Amino acid sequence: MDAGFHRFSELFAQLGLANDPASIGRFIASHTPLPGGVRLEDAPFWTAAQAQFLRDAVGQDSDWAEVSDQLSAALRPS
Repeated sequence: MDAGFHRFSELFAQLGLANDPASIGRFIASHTPLPGGVRLEDAPFWTAAQAQFLRDAVGQDSDWAEVSDQLSAALRPS
């Protein structure tokens, strides 16, 4: 049974991205800052499939929504 809690590494794997800590750090560093007016799923660096996954995660309030929100926050300027 799925506990409904996902880690960053699992989200990155789900998106087809390298999901080790160093790769996640590089991804965040290379895509920060994501402007405040740009929704995570509308960022230009996603493939169409990745963007749709993120859109569905948030729009359907799936068990991926919380970690997707965390990724969005990590990409925003402090």
